[in-house]
Amino acid sequence: MRISIETTSALERRLTISVPSETFEEQISSRLGKAAAQVRLPGYRPGKIPLKEIRRRYGPAVRAEVAGELMQSSFVEAIQREELAPAGSPSLEVVKMDPGLDFEFTATFEVFPLVELGDLTKVKIKKSQAEITESDIDEMIEKLREQRKTWTSVDRGAEVDDQVTLDFVGTIDDEPFEGGNGEGISFVIGAGQMLEEFDRGVRGLSATDAGTFTATFPDDYQAAELQGKTATFEVTIKEVAQPELPELDTEFFAGFAVEEGGPEAFRVEIKANMEREYNAALASQIKTQVMDQLHELHTLLLPRTMIAREIEALKNQMLQQFRTPEQNATAPDIDLPDDLFQAQAEKRIAVGLIVNEVVSAASLEPDGDRVKARIEMLAAAYAEPEQVVNYYYGNAEQLQQIEMAVLEDQVIDHILDKAEVEIIEASYSSVISGTAIAPAASSETALESADERTHEASDKAAVADDDDDEPGAAAADAASERATE
Repeated sequence: MRISIETTSALERRLTISVPSETFEEQISSRLGKAAAQVRLPGYRPGKIPLKEIRRRYGPAVRAEVAGELMQSSFVEAIQREELAPAGSPSLEVVKMDPGLDFEFTATFEVFPLVELGDLTKVKIKKSQAEITESDIDEMIEKLREQRKTWTSVDRGAEVDDQVTLDFVGTIDDEPFEGGNGEGISFVIGAGQMLEEFDRGVRGLSATDAGTFTATFPDDYQAAELQGKTATFEVTIKEVAQPELPELDTEFFAGFAVEEGGPEAFRVEIKANMEREYNAALASQIKTQVMDQLHELHTLLLPRTMIAREIEALKNQMLQQFRTPEQNATAPDIDLPDDLFQAQAEKRIAVGLIVNEVVSAASLEPDGDRVKARIEMLAAAYAEPEQVVNYYYGNAEQLQQIEMAVLEDQVIDHILDKAEVEIIEASYSSVISGTAIAPAASSETALESADERTHEASDKAAVADDDDDEPGAAAADAASERATE
């Protein structure tokens, strides 16, 4: 077999591979000989069909079939001999396959870029540090009570924090508008769920009361046709209900799997889960900073084939989020533009390749003890953890995912050993929300989203960790793909 290599671009290679005619024809003749013993043709006894007739009838199809198989096997042999690492499947094209001529074809593909690691000492990390205080626990308990509050109807005018249920009809210049009416609509006064003037307009009204008031839509309202418009609303109150917080009693504690020990045991459980949430948030923030700075520290030329595959994967991931229960496992058929995912795909691939190079340069391998600890942590959330542990160790694909996640953690530890780490004293809530390390310039924006993140975290902190989304999927995938080539 003869091989010639042509560099067609920085990452693209074209192999021209020639296989001796004798090898090609021998495989064709062998395939036709086997066919002669198996096929049935009218006028011929089984096994007695002349090879010439078999070649006439089936020769072209068998030649094409053998050519396809020979291209695949010869390509694999060629890249191993030339020590090439394709970043994707090759584009194969036949050049010559006529009888009596050497079989020749081309294979065009992209290779992985050469990754030269930058100076990892230039990585700068902000690491929050906080203690969970008794007041933090008190605040968490109050949030949990707030999330589980009930509503009791009251016979009085609506006040801030009450829940109001009403019907309304809205008009602009005495004309109805789309979305301007509703029946049985409920919202909490003062919670920012309605237009501010609408919110104020229902205050003081009791059940069965009717009222009329105006409200102006903000200039940045989501419906462009309503921006800046003033509407008149007529409302009829159906119910006014005040919030009732649950008592800190046995029933409330049992909702968090605390059956014994009363308030003291409940606080211990809440603190333990807050610590888990704190550690998870801290690890996530450090990982994000490390990966972001690795990306900024390196400039890579990326294979187009890898980018295309990653874009397709991100599209499918988004479409699965749009899937409804009626669609079962089928994602909706929506044509999403590639540009929407281009930057994210390029970053994921680049970081994956860089992480893989760190693994190689530092000779890192998954730490068996850490793999075991992670599996046991995942298994602890199940009724029969031993079966879950056995499942992971008995499933090569699942075990590899755990190993890749652990390996990525080891990469982060390796980089932290070289990086400049700034310790920032913070509060529990600022660590969970991410504001502890947020840039000062974006503090207002960060604070706006902090309440949402803290609210979401409070439920997680109150219960045992049932889910553990393995981090590092992109980096692990790229590293694993490179390692198997």
